[in-house]
Amino acid sequence: MVLMTNIVGIMAYKAPTLLPKVKRRLGVLGEQIRLARLRRNFTAAIVAERSSLTRETLKKIERGDPSVKMGSYCSVLHSLGLDADIELIGAKDGLGREIEDRKTLTRQRASSRSVSNRNLKRKNQTDV
Repeated sequence: MVLMTNIVGIMAYKAPTLLPKVKRRLGVLGEQIRLARLRRNFTAAIVAERSSLTRETLKKIERGDPSVKMGSYCSVLHSLGLDADIELIGAKDGLGREIEDRKTLTRQRASSRSVSNRNLKRKNQTDV
């Protein structure tokens, strides 16, 4: 009996602590998924079955519960025909592209190893 309690305790998953802004966005995502399901006139049972999830997990997704795995969210999006939208995440990464552009504009220094090798070669040439 004690062993079973330990196994159940190990399997328990604690949702990550999220910033309020992130929680709101996850809630909006869940609401959008719920509205997409309703617009298609699908019941929760149908979408859960097509996604290989329980109805309870689907309800958690529609509430924006952070304890649900990303794969489950993707499975529901696929069931609703919205999985192509996943590829749009990060596609317009303005900040990342700006950082990348700054790196290419700044002069790159040689590593200290290659500088010391050049100095060694110069010293050997002057000794000859």
